[in-house]
Amino acid sequence: MTLAISAKFKSMVREGKDAINFSVGEPDFNTPQHICDAAIKAINDGFTRYTPASGIPELKEAICQKLKQDNGLDYTNKNIIVGTGAKQPLFNAFLSLCEAGDEVIVPTPYWVSYSEMVKVSDATPIYVECKEENDFKLDINDLRAAVTDKTKAIIFSSPVNPTGAIYTAEEMKAIADLAVEKDFYVIADEIYEKLVYDGRKHTSIASFGEEIKKRTVVINGVSKAYAMTGWRMGYAAAPEQVVAAMNKIQGHSTSNPTSFVQKAAVQALTGPTESIEAMRQEFEKRRNFMVETINNIPGISCNKPGGAFYVMMNIKNIIGKEIDGVVIKDSMTFATTLLEKKYVALVPGSAFGAEGYVRMSYANSMENIAEGLRRIADFIK
Repeated sequence: MTLAISAKFKSMVREGKDAINFSVGEPDFNTPQHICDAAIKAINDGFTRYTPASGIPELKEAICQKLKQDNGLDYTNKNIIVGTGAKQPLFNAFLSLCEAGDEVIVPTPYWVSYSEMVKVSDATPIYVECKEENDFKLDINDLRAAVTDKTKAIIFSSPVNPTGAIYTAEEMKAIADLAVEKDFYVIADEIYEKLVYDGRKHTSIASFGEEIKKRTVVINGVSKAYAMTGWRMGYAAAPEQVVAAMNKIQGHSTSNPTSFVQKAAVQALTGPTESIEAMRQEFEKRRNFMVETINNIPGISCNKPGGAFYVMMNIKNIIGKEIDGVVIKDSMTFATTLLEKKYVALVPGSAFGAEGYVRMSYANSMENIAEGLRRIADFIK
């Protein structure tokens, strides 16, 4: 659904038009130099050959150390698998756990690949709406109502892509308790854990005791927090038998992640953290500016997200209105018309199962954010 937006934006850039991109889901910062240096050293040292399919021991040990220090989770190397980006271990988790007849609960709005991964694993996605008035978070009663004897797992994230919502420890524990009670897995996507604001602290859902931990697959990586999206390096921590199954799938598909990138990931996880905090602070400033500006534009609004770098903008009051003969009938029409008229790219909410909204990323310069929002205000007016 978003390919048309992406293709049109790139075409405009090639034509020399001053287009602004709010659709991209990656930090606009360079990878910290000490991480780049570790990769260069690995290449120069000849560390360019096959590694174990599930990752090198040194990186697994760094991941275990990180999970213990940041999340209070005790794992050994047998509980860890490293993949090509966080997307690969996430995909392998679905393939390992699910089969035909299983159901996987997918809270909406959801990241675009969640539902497709469930379908590829032959399971059925069961969508549970997270309402804007509840800050786009699951209501535990709605979740309980969706659980059946076919429920194999829930895909859960905090902070959430695309809404930036963050669950409190109490809200998370209620979900964990239900998973233990009804005996289903939690596939916990924690890729945005470092990008939280307003003094909040990330909590891993696996940290609420051994019963939930043995039912949880923790997914994480270095893409978002360390500005390493193109390096493609993620990991999962899970019960040993689940990791063993994921390793079989990976061994027969892609085999090991890139050797020298694994060395860079070790440095990311164990090296200096000042750059992470600097990026986080800058994202928080941008978020504050974007939220305040949007909520001062008549006809549109948004919640203040607690994490990640996205805003879900409510455009329901714009649906049905007309501009230059084009009726804005849905979020896709809004996105395509805005791009054509004002050269601003964003993602229609329908891509995330949230019609009536559009997702905007503030992983962009403050200058571009200000100009893009000015154009949106002009478009709405």
